[in-house]
Amino acid sequence: MNANVPEYGMTQRRSTYVPAATTLSALLLIAVGLFGCWLVGTRPLDVGTDTQTYAGFFQGLSSGGGETRLEPGFVYLTWGLWKLGFGVIGYQTALFAFMLGTIFIATRRYQDYLVGDDPVQRRGFLTFLGAAIMLLYVSPMFVNATINAVRQGLAALLVFASLLSFQRKQWLAFVVLGAVAASLHLSSLLYLVFAPVLLFGTRMQRLIAVIAFASYVSGLSTMIVRAFIPALYELMMTYTATDRSRVGVRVDFAVFSIFWYMLPFVLAPLVRAEYREKIKQSAAVYLVMTLPFFAVGWGYFSNRYLLPAWLSVSLILAAMLVHSRVALLRNPLLLRFGLILSCAAFYYYVTNEILI
Repeated sequence: MNANVPEYGMTQRRSTYVPAATTLSALLLIAVGLFGCWLVGTRPLDVGTDTQTYAGFFQGLSSGGGETRLEPGFVYLTWGLWKLGFGVIGYQTALFAFMLGTIFIATRRYQDYLVGDDPVQRRGFLTFLGAAIMLLYVSPMFVNATINAVRQGLAALLVFASLLSFQRKQWLAFVVLGAVAASLHLSSLLYLVFAPVLLFGTRMQRLIAVIAFASYVSGLSTMIVRAFIPALYELMMTYTATDRSRVGVRVDFAVFSIFWYMLPFVLAPLVRAEYREKIKQSAAVYLVMTLPFFAVGWGYFSNRYLLPAWLSVSLILAAMLVHSRVALLRNPLLLRFGLILSCAAFYYYVTNEILI
């Protein structure tokens, strides 16, 4: 009887610690989210090349608005916030809060993809979410998605979640998430069109990656589109033409993108065995999100085709961290400290307009 007392006491302390740690994680995530809402929401209108455009559209609703090329989902979202009496700061804040919501959805579906219905592993969701936000906050691509390419940023991680659903053959979720993403930014359809690549095996997917990369960097994809779809070629070469961007093959973007596809395979030995294959399989979703760039990414602002893929990298890296075989890397205290530090990086990026 007495021999069982220490074990009972240890169990009791552990059961008390778990809710306390969960509460601490939740409070920290709320604080970090509120910080991001404040930072992005109160930014001056000259921070971000498209900030004034969105603010002008929002303010124009008071005079009846007018015709717009913006997607219906984004228009209805903007109209709803205007009807609620939001000002420009409130509008910008709400858009960032909506983006945090897309991070939550994508991270939750990714965790379900990795751990299934295991109730013990599902308890680690807040740690996983914190790691994902930490890596997004230190990513210049996320800054671009929050203060510049806002519509595409709102849609990006919904595309990731939609493609994960396709890979799991959850067809309804694929359609619903894809439709919401497309209603926010029509370019989402470009990534969903390539979803059937996820039906192939890993070996075939790697071959597709090699062919797509080689076709792009050699200029073959440019020549094929120019020869067989001249109207598309002309559109890519003239749309948003500006001196701030250049046309042509961007080998730097291509190498940078293919690097992140290879990384989960290279670092697989550092991931715990039970999650290793799932993370490598999820790299195929990232690959699908790069294929539009390899097909037509030689026009102006070609990096916009890579924004969803580059954002999804943060989620994949977060999964590799929280499921690492190296105990230090997945230590909750270390991850919380990193999340706090990421706020400083995000502040620097936004105030100095550090974009990719």
